[in-house]
Amino acid sequence: MKRLILMRHAKSSWGQPGLDDHERPLNGRGRRAAGALGSWLKSSNYIPDQILSSTSARTKETCALLGFDSPKNFLDSLYLAGPGRMLEELRKASGSVVLMLGHNPGIAFFAGDLVAATPDHPRFSDFPTCATLVVDFQIDDWADLKPGTGQLKAFVIPKELTD
Repeated sequence: MKRLILMRHAKSSWGQPGLDDHERPLNGRGRRAAGALGSWLKSSNYIPDQILSSTSARTKETCALLGFDSPKNFLDSLYLAGPGRMLEELRKASGSVVLMLGHNPGIAFFAGDLVAATPDHPRFSDFPTCATLVVDFQIDDWADLKPGTGQLKAFVIPKELTD
């Protein structure tokens, strides 16, 4: 079995006009959300043994605030990636439990493509910042991953953890 933890980066700051999109950091709400998601993942025993992340400042900062010591691969190819590119990168993964950090709209489409049945959650389709999907696949190798075969374990948004 393989497990994917699919997460959109936490809320970023728009406070520096003219800053390149790739370099935008998290805002205070985003930093709190990333910490809350890291705590939730740990308490739920959803511990990645590999992390695949976009190279943007906001995904790197989200990753750091989650607080995992897992090996990290920061990939330019995941910056604003669509579902096809995300699937391509995931199929190269070596971990049994992989955390993938990315961006909308690609991550929302990818999440919908992966699961056999979508969660009954009003925010799943728009996948807000720091939304996290945990999904299991009955495969031995990520290269064998087929869309639409994932079994939902959990879907959570920061507001459910921080209010």
